Order: sequence, then C-alpha cells, then structure tokens
Amino acid sequence: MAEHDTETPFSDLVRTRRAELGLSLRALAERCIDPETGATPITKGWIERLEKGEPVLTPRLSELRAMAAGLQLPLRRLQDEAAVQFLGMQRQAEWSGDSTVRAVVARMEELTPEERADLAQMAELYAAQQVARRETSKGS
Repeated sequence: MAEHDTETPFSDLVRTRRAELGLSLRALAERCIDPETGATPITKGWIERLEKGEPVLTPRLSELRAMAAGLQLPLRRLQDEAAVQFLGMQRQAEWSGDSTVRAVVARMEELTPEERADLAQMAELYAAQQVARRETSKGS
C-alpha cells in the first residue's frame, strides 16, 4: 500500500475530475477501460478509498491508462500526479501553484508540432494583450 504525506494530487485530480464529469463512483469505474488491453482494472471501491484518502495500492500503468480514459485526461497528467503522491517524486517543474499549467503541458503532448507552434503563438499574443490591458487600467 502507498504511504503518502499530506500531498494528494492524484486523489484530488480524480475527485475533482469525476465531479466535473458528473459521474458516480460506479459510472467512473465502468468507464475506466485500458485502451491497450480492453481490461477494466479499476473498481468502484478503489476509487472511493482513493478519494477518501484511505490507503490504496499504487496504480500500475494499465490502471493509469484506464483512469485516463475514464476521466478523459492525458495519461501523462495522471502519471505525473501519481508519481508525486505514491512515489514521493518531485515534479519535473513547478510552474504553477495549482494544476492549470501542468494540465496544459500534458495536453500539449497530444498536439502535432505545428499545432503546438500555433498554440504557443496564441499564448504569446494573449499574454501581451493582458499586459497591455493591465497597463491601460493602471493609467485610468
């Protein structure tokens, strides 16, 4: 069983995302199908214990793939949060106090190089627009 301190990013992500999707514990478990094997390795009880902060076995890759499918999230994001919670690993980079930046980065891996370049350009334009807006509001 996994021992963890106070940081529970994997549990928090699962709980939050399940709520966003409006899924019951059972419905989420039924959606957690490993796309590579077709197996359904996640049980309602495991999700319930995870969300309550009770001890659970550290998820294996096949279970993380199934959770990614069920939660409609990138596998990389689940792997990162599980590594922090269950293995005590440090995040590769802590760009944000919340999970928004990690979520965007995880999604970036799904894009083609051209799509990533387009998104980076949009981010630069948006950031410049926001800086200009703040500067304008300061002068008012």
